[in-house]
Amino acid sequence: MELVLTPALIADNTDYARPTVREHMAVLQEKELVEYYDEARAVYQLSEKGREYITGGLPADDLEDDE
Repeated sequence: MELVLTPALIADNTDYARPTVREHMAVLQEKELVEYYDEARAVYQLSEKGREYITGGLPADDLEDDE
């Protein structure tokens, strides 16, 4: 079973403050590594791309911005 978490739950279980987690979740969402599980409640889950990255199937270089 996959985890579905809010920024508050992530903050409660790490050394990061809730606003910091929210900022990072926004970046991860922009990179399409996480997606909403329940947008109304701001609950996130890994996206398919995020699972691919975590399992080593997507190189970090593929996440870099093209400039």
